[in-house]
Amino acid sequence: MAAHNEFGIEGEDKAANYLIGEGYTILDRNWKSGHKELDIVAEKDETLIVVEVKTRKSNKYGNPEEFVTAAKIRNTVLAADAYIRYNRIDLPVRFDIISILKTGDVINHIVDAFRSPVWYR
Repeated sequence: MAAHNEFGIEGEDKAANYLIGEGYTILDRNWKSGHKELDIVAEKDETLIVVEVKTRKSNKYGNPEEFVTAAKIRNTVLAADAYIRYNRIDLPVRFDIISILKTGDVINHIVDAFRSPVWYR
């Protein structure tokens, strides 16, 4: 496996462990719908939480959360819609970002980081 893939998996492991420590129940990791993927799907307080994880070695080129682009948000929302339909979930949905800086081992959990830009029924 490529080093950058291992680095990303390590970041997702840290994010999942962090969420568990905060009382979240992890429902799925790396759930795929076609070419779209959800890093972590969790539940807490009767809310479905979709978490995008961004890990970087440093913030030399910006903080990790700054790399969540409009296209990434749109694909995450579309994948979340597929997940909800596939699993027949009837819960409110929240989109979070967990950014991890390897330098200093910093975890930043951004709750309700973005809203769905996609209008669907």
